[in-house]
Amino acid sequence: MIEEHAIVVDVDNDTAMLEIVRKTPCGLCGQTRGCGISLWGRLFGHRSNIFKAANQINAKAGDAVIVGIEEQALLFSSMLVYGIPLAALLLGALLAGVLAPSELHADGTAMIGAALGLVLGLLWVKVHSAGRGLDARYRPVILRAGDKSAIILKCK
Repeated sequence: MIEEHAIVVDVDNDTAMLEIVRKTPCGLCGQTRGCGISLWGRLFGHRSNIFKAANQINAKAGDAVIVGIEEQALLFSSMLVYGIPLAALLLGALLAGVLAPSELHADGTAMIGAALGLVLGLLWVKVHSAGRGLDARYRPVILRAGDKSAIILKCK
């Protein structure tokens, strides 16, 4: 089980809305020098990702909790999200290069095939993952109450 600290934002029956507490590895977030993460944060904004999790411990809004998800579910999902579009991209380039008439420019055809394969792969992942949300193995669960003093404040 992969665990992470979170804050309960809202509660609705047996489901809680959670926000993951981001931790800064170097303590330089927001300063002018450092690893560059603060630069990306300033460019794209530090968005809070709020998600739903099963509330098995009856946590209330504002509580610090430990949320978890199964390793196999995370591994399978990441392989699906990254592997399928990459495989579709390579297959599209290969098929377009092989099936293209010899009088056409093979590289341009392969690029178009790669782009088409990538788009089809991403669409397949989107459609396929829509049904995964119903499967309990792929949903995060609140495991236990967390310690508010152990939570590091988010980058600003």
